[in-house]
Amino acid sequence: MTGMRARRQVADEALVRTLFAEHGKAMLGYATRLLGDRAAAEDVVQEALVRAWRNPDSLVNGKGSVRAWLLTVVRNLVVDKVRARAARPTEVAESPTTVPVARDHSSAVVDSIVVREALDGLSPEHREVLEQVYLRGHTVPEAAAQLGIPAGTVKSRSHRALRLLRESFGDRQPVGAA
Repeated sequence: MTGMRARRQVADEALVRTLFAEHGKAMLGYATRLLGDRAAAEDVVQEALVRAWRNPDSLVNGKGSVRAWLLTVVRNLVVDKVRARAARPTEVAESPTTVPVARDHSSAVVDSIVVREALDGLSPEHREVLEQVYLRGHTVPEAAAQLGIPAGTVKSRSHRALRLLRESFGDRQPVGAA
């Protein structure tokens, strides 16, 4: 029985080699035209030949041409591949504008929490001055006009607020600070 099975396997391999020799170019051209991707087309042709190897009786049953059967298998595999792609979410390629996350952002989160806690320890007047000068980017005269206080007061409150922040940090600095 094993001798018969070995002969059958050799015959099947010869069949697949013959199929590829006779119809491989047509199958590859058809798959490439349908997919627009040579590598994907080669995969489809390989799968079609595997199916021919698994179902040799379908090729010799006398119903239509072998090439038509192979091209139908190729078309069905392409349709399956396209449907599978449509079922998955679209992959986003990396580009200079969409780069992957390069580092862990947890240190920035910790820094913002530490700074927020330190700012909460300041008086509202000191926070307002720092907000005007550092967050909004106003000059001292602009901040003074915005807050309705003299420019000298903006300078002294800013100086005092920064000194209090430094003291609240003590020996520890935010993680991102060097």
